[in-house]
Amino acid sequence: MTTTRPFAIRIHGRGGQGVVTAAELLSVAAYHGGRYAQAFPSFGSERTGAPVVAFCRIDDRPIRSHEPITAPDVVMVQDPTLLHALNVFEGLLPNGFALVNSQRGPQALGLAPMLARLPGITLRTVPATEIARRHLGRPLPNTAMLGALAALTGATALAPLLDAIRDRFSGSVGEANAAAAAEAFAWMGSDTNRPASTVEATC
Repeated sequence: MTTTRPFAIRIHGRGGQGVVTAAELLSVAAYHGGRYAQAFPSFGSERTGAPVVAFCRIDDRPIRSHEPITAPDVVMVQDPTLLHALNVFEGLLPNGFALVNSQRGPQALGLAPMLARLPGITLRTVPATEIARRHLGRPLPNTAMLGALAALTGATALAPLLDAIRDRFSGSVGEANAAAAAEAFAWMGSDTNRPASTVEATC
């Protein structure tokens, strides 16, 4: 993850899914890993169920820009219902990453045509909601998505991410969220643990 500018992540989801918290946790994880980071939301409606966008930048140097991220290295989509409602991949840079919360693979979601115009994009799915249900008893995918994001992109190592989660959520809630992130991290890194339809699809 060596660039001449900050590594930029844009997170899409719906109100109530912890989109803003996800960006904040990622920035804290980067800080724990000895890097500079910033996280901030867009200024739209944050009511439950409404589309929400949050941003995170990570760099080895102090970050001067505070503008919304229009050309991300990574797009993370916490709610797959947004895929055909919004242009969530708008501005995604060549050779970037797209991570979608879904049990279905990229082809089954109909995403290949949407990304065909973007060269070298690595598109992956992860069943973050199902992982969250197992560990949290609730369909809150944000920490599982961050574990998968860490494995896919190297934006943060797993250990500082787990530290950030435990700092944010105390006691058993923190441990459950950390377990969800760790499972998604392992799942993303193991081709044998997911059906062939979800294996990396480069458009």
